Amino acid sequence: MQDTYIFKEIPSQRPNTPLLDRIDEPAQLRELAPEQLTLLARELRAFLLWSVGQTGGHFGAGLGVLELSVALHYVFDTPSDRLVWDVGHQAYPHKILTGRKEAMGSIRRKGGLAGFPKRAESEYDTFGVGHSSTSISAALGMAIAARLQQSGRKSIAVIGDGAMTAGMAFEALNHAGHLHADMLVILNDNDMSISRNVGGLSNYFAKLLSSRTYNQVRDSSKKVLQGAPHLMALAKKTEEHFKGMIAPGTLFEELGFNYIGPIDGHDLPLLVETLENIRELEGPQFLHVVTTKGKGFAPAEADPIGYHAINKIEPVPASKPEPVKPKPKKPKYANVFGQWLCDSAEQDERIVGITPAMCEGSDLLAFSQRFPERYFDVAIAEQHAVTLAAGLACDGAKPVVAIYSTFLQRAYDQLIHDVAIQNLDVLFAIDRAGLVGEDGPTHAGAFDISYLRCIPNMVVMTPSDENETRQMLQTGMLYEGPASVRYPRGTGPGAEIQQELTTLEIGKGRRIRSGKGVAILNFGTLLAPALEAAEAIGATVADMRFVKPLDEELVLELAEQHELLVTLEENAIAGGAGSAVTEFLNSRLVAMPVLQLGLPDTFMDHGKHGELLAECGLDAKGIESAIRTRLETLRHQSLKVVK
Repeated sequence: MQDTYIFKEIPSQRPNTPLLDRIDEPAQLRELAPEQLTLLARELRAFLLWSVGQTGGHFGAGLGVLELSVALHYVFDTPSDRLVWDVGHQAYPHKILTGRKEAMGSIRRKGGLAGFPKRAESEYDTFGVGHSSTSISAALGMAIAARLQQSGRKSIAVIGDGAMTAGMAFEALNHAGHLHADMLVILNDNDMSISRNVGGLSNYFAKLLSSRTYNQVRDSSKKVLQGAPHLMALAKKTEEHFKGMIAPGTLFEELGFNYIGPIDGHDLPLLVETLENIRELEGPQFLHVVTTKGKGFAPAEADPIGYHAINKIEPVPASKPEPVKPKPKKPKYANVFGQWLCDSAEQDERIVGITPAMCEGSDLLAFSQRFPERYFDVAIAEQHAVTLAAGLACDGAKPVVAIYSTFLQRAYDQLIHDVAIQNLDVLFAIDRAGLVGEDGPTHAGAFDISYLRCIPNMVVMTPSDENETRQMLQTGMLYEGPASVRYPRGTGPGAEIQQELTTLEIGKGRRIRSGKGVAILNFGTLLAPALEAAEAIGATVADMRFVKPLDEELVLELAEQHELLVTLEENAIAGGAGSAVTEFLNSRLVAMPVLQLGLPDTFMDHGKHGELLAECGLDAKGIESAIRTRLETLRHQSLKVVK
């Protein structure tokens, strides 16, 4: 019977967890008696609530798969058996059970544990994740390797119902069924989006269908009927109809999987028994478990979206502090986009909003409520989102694709083939451009300038503040052809936002500060540190605004008036905005030194955004230092030439 204990608040003190404290690796977990697992799960839930309360981080997903995490490590011989978590939001219980319990206080902090499974962090993290819908493909690859090596290892993929909306997941399912691979796919259905058929009867049939006796009879019958194809087909259809009456697994059966479920994903004894049965079966197995996101914590069960992730719980001071007048709350860049989309859609009926399952993250909630007939959440299907936009643009609509930079990478072929080649009117509102802090390299928007500016017909805009973001979105919406506006996570400098829907002249930057010797060409939201560095060294600063088309006239003007150009961007230096400047100067036979500042040729680990910028030398101090170093080098070279 499942444990029904519900926490109503996050523990403020580290809870007493004597059983969990004995577990430093899953091998110790497997030494426990089955009846001890429920108590272990309760201690694990208490510890998880406390630790995430101390650090902040992903919350509801881990609570939802807590019992499943215990059962998987109890039944399977991890790390020899390969356990692959999809996306990885739900991997905190897994990390706690695999030797990282005492390090949970460092999660998502610079130098600490990653917020997602990471191969370099633990041998139990068999595959690095962060983007959705990759687990089945990865686990299938591991299953094929086990077959080639004749190792007998098991491969298990745990994927959520949201991630199952992506085409990649079904491509992998189709291939696994074709290969008859020995692997287990576990569908963690925490939204009941596939079936609500959970209860005693379905649990009973799940145990029956996963039992050795049932499957032995089934296999024996197949051998007997091999010489009678008509009877074999009849028996197969009879089994499918029987399963279809009690479970929604016909689709997975047709793909070649043995479907089992749905079962209660919080009933530990049932999970253990079912997994032990499945472990002995050959071929592709599909287990459907139904869970509650945020299970065991009442507020998260009531609001799973709001508790997807939480901030650190700050301690209550001993004495009541003096009331502080709250500062006006600055809008996030996503809020600027969301407000612009509503305002623009009010004036233009052609506008359609599209998002790949990022309604709240991209601030599309208000638009979805005000213009439901023009709002399309396509689920985790970035490729479809882009081509859907292309189809809409073909027939006179003006689609706006709200997408994170890192997720647009998944639809690069569609961006080129379906939008750019046909020169269609699609606007890409690219959120989370640049470094994203605690989510690390899987979510960083480090490459969009590089991969966008090489595409013909594409306009690439890099606003420096909130008001420019709004103006550029309107500019891109009215532009006839594909256009993109990239903006970062979080808040900006607090620029005053003009409510009227104004546009900017495409391909034109602006000089903000005049100086001598050095000109800083800023692309994007690093304008504030650029100005601070410029004050220290007396440099000129230009807000370039457009990467493509580049303001060539302004670049030539700055090149003629200065001895050193410095390009600045929160994007990979390789192929970025700085490269656009140097390529243009080279095409005009202008020979002059250019210092390109941006993200280095490495994947930046997780940490606070400011910490990461400083590490890359993209804060004011780092920019000033890099410029002074380059000027010193140039002077030394000049002296050598004179001598």
